[in-house]
Amino acid sequence: MKITIKSSRVVKPTYNNKNVPSTKHHVRLSVFDKVTYSAHVAVIYAFNPPTPSNIVIEKGLSKVLSEYREWAGRLGEDTEGNLVIFLNDQGVRFVEAASDSKLRNVLPSKPTKEIQSLHPSLYSVEELVQVQLTRFACGSLVVGFTAHHQVADGHATSNFLVAWGLATRNLVIDPIPLCMRNIIFKPRDPPLIQYDHHKIEYMNNKYAKYTAISDNKISNEEDITIQKVHFSNEFINKLRAKASTGLSKPFSRFETILAHLWRVITMARELQGHETTQIRISVNGRMRLAPKVPNEYFGNLVLWAFPRTKVRDLINRPLRFAAELIRAEVAKVNDTYFKSFIDFASSNIVNKEGLVTTAIMDEMTLSPRLEVESWLTFPFYDLDFGSGSPYYFMPTYFATEGLLFLLPSHLGDGSIDAIVQLVYDNLNTFKMCCYSLD
Repeated sequence: MKITIKSSRVVKPTYNNKNVPSTKHHVRLSVFDKVTYSAHVAVIYAFNPPTPSNIVIEKGLSKVLSEYREWAGRLGEDTEGNLVIFLNDQGVRFVEAASDSKLRNVLPSKPTKEIQSLHPSLYSVEELVQVQLTRFACGSLVVGFTAHHQVADGHATSNFLVAWGLATRNLVIDPIPLCMRNIIFKPRDPPLIQYDHHKIEYMNNKYAKYTAISDNKISNEEDITIQKVHFSNEFINKLRAKASTGLSKPFSRFETILAHLWRVITMARELQGHETTQIRISVNGRMRLAPKVPNEYFGNLVLWAFPRTKVRDLINRPLRFAAELIRAEVAKVNDTYFKSFIDFASSNIVNKEGLVTTAIMDEMTLSPRLEVESWLTFPFYDLDFGSGSPYYFMPTYFATEGLLFLLPSHLGDGSIDAIVQLVYDNLNTFKMCCYSLD
């Protein structure tokens, strides 16, 4: 895929008919921002022609940044050493590119190394957001979008993308983002730490280095294969019915497909029966905290659930066993747990003990663990610059064995696409078991 970069510039907020805010202020990162991944993540969109011009899309970006000012700022430290976002309106990176190819001939159906040419680099980046618009010979447009995870989680980022589309179409941005990250997550007085958050959200720095070394069982990303699997609505319903027999509350699509993939990937890995396998699952706190945090909250508000079991139990017991584990562990990450974490992370324990976040992205092998990124409820397909929804949406290439993405299919019929990363030696078994209802 040959991509030619035509231009690269910075886009800053435009404050039409508004008072221009001060660029001397900053906001501290919340305890949820600090515990998440300190890295850029990227997604790829593709739109059929005709599409608006780059100038129109750029103007929309400039408008929406006036409401989402934190994206136009910079990460750093204040005079007291606190991690902050400087609201300095320095802007976001805007890249224009082109290709002589027809998009249908070169766009892969799953993340590959080539797809990285459709978005700016994720490394050594000053800007908190980067955009690349790539025009193809057929008139199609690919939008590559990168964002720093410590500024916002997937829910907030998808809201921003929808708002960008509204601004491009000269529509009112609704809802307006709620930017209160350094106000609403105050610890209780006195604090009440009811759970052990060691090795859950935080771990000792020495242990982190040991884990990264001991878990990297492969050192070459060429040993990893990325597979895209489509689960039809019919297949999902059959799995749900089988797992949920006799239950008053059937398992959700997410619980069912994740339980199924957990079992299939574990079988494919050929792990020993006595080994323990677990999944890291992101849990959105907006609807779990009491009082609830509005959906338009802009920032990170995610903790994790860790269902785990012995390999022999996961494989030998029915699908319902795995789904029940997932449901039970996610349910535990409730209001009480979130508030316990706020009290823990706001105390001096983290600094005193030299703790670091468990959310790291430098592991190439997760086995016997899995990490799932579920984007099933995010409105990514609602991004519309004026010519309709994208026909293609995909995370970028990032080689990590055991990393799993769950995406809503572009078909819009309730079907699910799973992006699964395995070592090549496990691929044949995975394919044999993937569509089995047993």
